[in-house]
Amino acid sequence: MTTPAGRAPESALRVPHFEYQRMDVEGTTVNCAIGGSGPPLLLLHGYPQNHLMWRLVAPELARDHTVVLTDLRGYGDSAKPAPDAAGEVYSKRSMARDQAGLMRQLGFWPFQLAGHDRGARVAHRLVLDHPGAVTGLAVLDIVPTRHVFRNVTRAMATAYYHWFFLPVGNGIPEHLIGADPAFWIRSLIGPLLGQGASIEPAVMDDYIRCFSDPRTIAGSCADYRSAASTDLVHDDETFAAGQQVGCPVLVLWGAQSFVGRGYEPLSVWRQYAADVRGQALPTGHFLPEEAPDLVIAALRGFLR
Repeated sequence: MTTPAGRAPESALRVPHFEYQRMDVEGTTVNCAIGGSGPPLLLLHGYPQNHLMWRLVAPELARDHTVVLTDLRGYGDSAKPAPDAAGEVYSKRSMARDQAGLMRQLGFWPFQLAGHDRGARVAHRLVLDHPGAVTGLAVLDIVPTRHVFRNVTRAMATAYYHWFFLPVGNGIPEHLIGADPAFWIRSLIGPLLGQGASIEPAVMDDYIRCFSDPRTIAGSCADYRSAASTDLVHDDETFAAGQQVGCPVLVLWGAQSFVGRGYEPLSVWRQYAADVRGQALPTGHFLPEEAPDLVIAALRGFLR
């Protein structure tokens, strides 16, 4: 259900024992939830989700960390600025700036960082643009965007068809998704889940709630549009300069996901970071929701 203005109402779902707040970060409102005590840890979600994707992982990590969950700009209940033609508003650089600014305002500096899917791409750029901010980076089920676009195959284009659909201009993806957001979310998430996995109906409904807001659709399309343009410029500049991730990196991927089937994740990441380790988990794409206990164990071992 949407409000009369076409904007999705706020979520009734919450991660238990986390305190929710909205913070203004250089003019962008970031929705966040904070729980636990100990070294600070920021968790970033992917597409087409919001911070609730960490609901099964965050409470356990909060036993020995101060965990910060956020919605990326354009997603969930964070601000959704209008996209720009240059692709700067939803570049990973801008999205990373929000998250780094939030952690600085909270007094959590330096911090540890884990991201899934789009959140992992934001996390990658954050570490590059803010040296010294992050003491450990975990990336879940991705290889760097630059590598993806430089190694397009038929199998990749089929598995990641939305990478090419969402950037299309003239309002085409926005119009088609907006006509039936529930169909889009379910049809995208379902095939990416591992065998026998599912997401609770209430959580799936919340993902759909967010995409009932036309601004979420516009912002998320702009996110992918920037990935295929502005972000590649930034990534090529960074790579050409020889800049790598300067902190230890943990790479986790689903054995049943395209990352597991189509790439050698550790070999790829070692082109972008010096200290890399990781493993496959017996899941599809949505590791924290499909195998939370395994993700908790892997993250806890790394973060220590």
